[in-house]
Amino acid sequence: MGLDLSADLLTKARGRLGAAPNVALHRGNAESLPYADASFDAVFGSSVLHHLDLDRALHEALRVLRPGGRCAFTEPNIVNPQVALMFHLRLTKKYFGVSPDERAFSRLRALRSLRRAGFAEAEVQPFDFLHPATPESLCDALDRLGRRLERLPLVREITGSFVVRGRRPDAGTARAL
Repeated sequence: MGLDLSADLLTKARGRLGAAPNVALHRGNAESLPYADASFDAVFGSSVLHHLDLDRALHEALRVLRPGGRCAFTEPNIVNPQVALMFHLRLTKKYFGVSPDERAFSRLRALRSLRRAGFAEAEVQPFDFLHPATPESLCDALDRLGRRLERLPLVREITGSFVVRGRRPDAGTARAL
């Protein structure tokens, strides 16, 4: 199942998928998912949470997960200097195409939101120093350097992105939301 609020983006996705019989795309809001409780084993998103109310979106992800189900999202890290400039300065917002609804957040804010939503094994892991405009000839070397930097406690806090992960507690251990 795929979900997007934009009819235009869904049309593009359908064009890329062709006649994939095992994929269904729906138009809907991730802050109010059009799916029944405990419908999925996994929920995944790439650069979507920073367009949404983080707490509402994570609460909805938890709601549609089966007990033991997992979520994973990749998001831009507002603590990264370039991301901070992109999201905070009017000139750079326009240059980088940052839409008015976008609100990048920190790793710690994401972790607090996962916990508030009721996720178990809540984890937010910084990754990726490699800039998308890096010339292909430099990618391998800079990726290796970035992976080393990700292991340094303070330096890893300024990676360009992070992975947001959580698991819905098993039925016997679920917290009241």
